[in-house]
Amino acid sequence: MAITRWNPTTDLLQDLDTMQKRMNRMFSDFFGSREGSGDELTFSSWNPVVDVVEEDDKFVIEAELPGMKKDEIQISLAHDMLTIRGEKKVEKEEKKKNYHRSERSYGSFSRTFNFPGNVKADKVDAEFNNGVLTVTIPKSEDAKPKQIEVKVK
Repeated sequence: MAITRWNPTTDLLQDLDTMQKRMNRMFSDFFGSREGSGDELTFSSWNPVVDVVEEDDKFVIEAELPGMKKDEIQISLAHDMLTIRGEKKVEKEEKKKNYHRSERSYGSFSRTFNFPGNVKADKVDAEFNNGVLTVTIPKSEDAKPKQIEVKVK
């Protein structure tokens, strides 16, 4: 067995480099596969960020869909599952002699949300304003909280 001398400076830098590569790989795996090389960064798929809020009488979903048009978005509600689908297409860009970098995400997406069986499917409302989709799903009367008066005897 060979004995090697430990060099704190060199070994520490190699360990930090290895750790950084592992972290980069972990984030790459988590956020999706990357295409391209160098500083060019393109994700092959993306999911818009969404807020889901429950109120006494309804559920509200807000999805950020910047750069999309209302006719590029489909919303469906079936079996108490709301699905939002769409595709953000790549805009044609002409590259000039100057340095060019594109970090925006493009591609198809589909987000599905499961609701309890107490929603009014025929009363769902959707609005699209300034790149934000707001979907309102009213609850049925059974699902709304009720005040119960306590009687003292």
